[in-house]
Amino acid sequence: MITIVISACLIADPGVCKDHRVPLMQNIEPSQCVQNALPHFAGWAASNPGWEIKRWRCTTASVDEL
Repeated sequence: MITIVISACLIADPGVCKDHRVPLMQNIEPSQCVQNALPHFAGWAASNPGWEIKRWRCTTASVDEL
């Protein structure tokens, strides 16, 4: 499974940052993740007020589990 890893920091305390994982559909190819990632950012931001996205990456679930 392909996952978007969003690295975000608290707006009120920019020194507090963490990674948040957004799983994508199981049948998506890794090369399609970049094309399909953008719409997920708005939904994530709406669900996580007070956090600011600093960077993001696409990865596989097996890498996330390490």
